[in-house]
Amino acid sequence: MIDRVYVGARAASRDRVLAVYAELGLRPGFESSFYFGLLARPMPADSFAAATAYGSGDMTAELEQGIASVDADGTWRLTDRGRAVAGAVQQAIGEGAAEHWSPGPPLDAVLPGPAALPRLADLVGRLLEAGLATGGPAFRAMAPVYEPADASPAVRLTTRLGALRHHRGDAHRAAWQAAGLTASQIMALPAGPERQAIDAATDRRDEPIYQVLDDQERVELLAGLGALP
Repeated sequence: MIDRVYVGARAASRDRVLAVYAELGLRPGFESSFYFGLLARPMPADSFAAATAYGSGDMTAELEQGIASVDADGTWRLTDRGRAVAGAVQQAIGEGAAEHWSPGPPLDAVLPGPAALPRLADLVGRLLEAGLATGGPAFRAMAPVYEPADASPAVRLTTRLGALRHHRGDAHRAAWQAAGLTASQIMALPAGPERQAIDAATDRRDEPIYQVLDDQERVELLAGLGALP
């Protein structure tokens, strides 16, 4: 559900995000994927490795475009230019999501729309706080998230959902690493008992943060996210 809503918001805001880069004459980089953490703090080497485990981790474009810098310890930081781009991306994603989630034709009148966003953002925020005690290296680089003082409910919700996904991402990496697999092996692993076991182990590692919400709040979160387009 979290992935569905966040990926849907990213898809809805795609044109806005691309317009940000086109206006600046830049190519999208890691700031587009990790803005919620990078705007708050540097990304240490272990966090970068975890967050980019399924990709190449090639940062040539970011360095060439002056978006980021890296120190001798492998810690990545946004430059002033990178911060400006990341902030614009955060705003563009929030605006695209707000439009996507707003009620449309009369048949959509039963959908929660903007009125539900502040409450959903608050619930996800509590999950992020709980995750600080259990998250792995990628999550620790993403939370607490950066939010402008005047952030809209849609900006807050998309920002927090983006960061929350990394708690499960860390749980999944820990599960397949414990099973003795590499990133390429888990990506190629077919459906079957071995993958089911890894998914179950992922669930066990990810589940504790949801205990911060009571039963009614968990249903409220699930129903609220499920009702978003």
